[in-house]
Amino acid sequence: MLRQVAEGVLIHESEFCQSNAVVVHGRAGVLLIDPGIQGNEMDCLANDLSSSGQAVVAGFSTHPHWDHLLWHARLGAAPRYGTARCAATVRVQLSDVRWRARIAEWIPPDIAGQVPLDLLGLITGLPAEMARVPWDGPQIRIVEHQGHAPGHAALLIEERGVLIAGDMLSDVLIPMLDLNDTADPIEDYLAALRLLEGVAGDVDVLVPGHGSIGGADQVHARIDQDRAYVHALRDTGVPSDPRVGPSATFGWDWLPGVHERQLQRLARRSQRDGTPG
Repeated sequence: MLRQVAEGVLIHESEFCQSNAVVVHGRAGVLLIDPGIQGNEMDCLANDLSSSGQAVVAGFSTHPHWDHLLWHARLGAAPRYGTARCAATVRVQLSDVRWRARIAEWIPPDIAGQVPLDLLGLITGLPAEMARVPWDGPQIRIVEHQGHAPGHAALLIEERGVLIAGDMLSDVLIPMLDLNDTADPIEDYLAALRLLEGVAGDVDVLVPGHGSIGGADQVHARIDQDRAYVHALRDTGVPSDPRVGPSATFGWDWLPGVHERQLQRLARRSQRDGTPG
């Protein structure tokens, strides 16, 4: 079910990794951001919108990872957007004839048959100079960065004080660096946090891609926590982060393994490039 988090802004939380789909009301319909995971959830979302007399007039994918690129036929054929770099990355992914098999490797087996892939990634890249989402609704600023994934966008609904952070600033997920497409994943992530810090003063409601909705008091706290984690990765230290410690919440107890893999891959990059650990 949809839940309102600010005036004209609602979320639908998936059972998968507390994924948050975001609905923003405009003048002629709604903008749908990262719309969901399982087909039955998106069907439910379509029912909720239909029963309230709302049509989807635009979509947006915050970044080019499979769980943020999904769509459902019942959501309609509205234009779907992402940043230019996000869309270019998706085009490369979909040009591989084995793309379905590659994406299937990332989908947990227990939901694999329930994730609709037919309309995955059919997004239009917005010109790099376009700083706002093109639609007839509240102005939404695009805050693009390269932390986590190429062309990742956070969206700031300025008149509502809502920051839609994509896969950043989660209270349940540790920062996951892009270790494939960037020369300096640590600095890219820290630069992304600085950009988000730059708009934090305008935020009353924080919506992460996965996890709990945060208030104004949580924005800086989550930025600080994520920065401390990334610094610990950079310095090959042990993070004092409850998301990867012995008290990691059941259901998220795979995160320590993610942390170890990030440490190992960063160490290999350092050895390969001859840079300090």
